[in-house]
Amino acid sequence: MPRYREIADELREQIERGDLPPGSKLAHTTDLMARFDASKSTVRAAVDVLAQEGLVVARRRYGTVVRDRRTVRIPLSRYQGSLESNGRLGPFEAACAAQGLNGFMKTVAVERVRDPGVAALLRLDSSDDMVCRRREALIEDQVVQFQHAWYPLDVAEIAGLDQPGRIEGGVYRALRSAGIPAVEADERVSARMPTKEEGDQLGTGVSTPVLTIERISKDSAGRPLELLRVVAAGDRMELAYEALPLPGSEQT
Repeated sequence: MPRYREIADELREQIERGDLPPGSKLAHTTDLMARFDASKSTVRAAVDVLAQEGLVVARRRYGTVVRDRRTVRIPLSRYQGSLESNGRLGPFEAACAAQGLNGFMKTVAVERVRDPGVAALLRLDSSDDMVCRRREALIEDQVVQFQHAWYPLDVAEIAGLDQPGRIEGGVYRALRSAGIPAVEADERVSARMPTKEEGDQLGTGVSTPVLTIERISKDSAGRPLELLRVVAAGDRMELAYEALPLPGSEQT
């Protein structure tokens, strides 16, 4: 077995055993070189193995730390938790708070865009302007999912979704307050392996699957109000669908 694999195996065992808990800093490269009597390139190759497995992540000007892999449970009723917070928390934040996790949403950009493929899903003309909001969901300082959400321009302007910054209480509250509530949604969840860019952004490497979510929310007339696409770290997100009625359950 190559020497870097042996080193990676020993460090992985320490992580899995809890000797190196989430958030703890991996020893400096020179210290690992001395500990394992190995070259710099060998040690770096070992740490890269752990990074590609999503066990450690490099932080600029700080070093390499053990990645937090605690799972956040996102219930189907996540929007109810947001509404019950009186606008303080969005759905992701409400789900995290219920589990004692410090989760928050960060707006990365709000842009006016044109995209024929997205426009078709929102039942718009290919030349129509839309508003795209890009956000990241973080727990502590670790990105666990990132989102792109598109809105018809008139919907975004009426609900204030064309403005930068945080939407207090989440988008659905903003739509409801603007008099154009979303009343139903089509949501599809799937899994795949991440691209290198996605793995770098989520700190998962390329060996941990990601969950992808696509949701189209509509008003009472069936008009699409939002197209949301989410890419989430598969080892950090659990989508919970509870108390679903079953056929014939009313007879039991």
